[in-house]
Amino acid sequence: MNTESAAVREAIAGELRLMEPRTRVSRSLTRELLDPEFVEVGASGRRWTYEEMLAELPGMDGAAEDGPRYEPSDFTGVLLSPGLVHLTYETTFDGNRARRSSLWRRQGAAATYRLYYHQATPVPPGSE
Repeated sequence: MNTESAAVREAIAGELRLMEPRTRVSRSLTRELLDPEFVEVGASGRRWTYEEMLAELPGMDGAAEDGPRYEPSDFTGVLLSPGLVHLTYETTFDGNRARRSSLWRRQGAAATYRLYYHQATPVPPGSE
């Protein structure tokens, strides 16, 4: 198996897990996927830290099992260096689109990839 494709697949799997309501409401599941140095710049422009995200994610969009869900598409990924994957993709949530970029890093020989940085940019209606 190609190391680059395996790393990219692992990062995509992590992104998909973070969109699942059962992960979003669980601090322990979220903790497995977020790097302790995690930072996000959300679609609102707000900057989120690791602790803030762990505390707030259960109440954020996409956390309700019977509510709207993130619909991801167009994943692309590249291994930037050993242990560092860059992903880009789009999501639709409740009719709103966003372009997303994230960095997943792995530290230590046995560690899994964790989300280190994430940024979401809203796509205005009617834009391509």
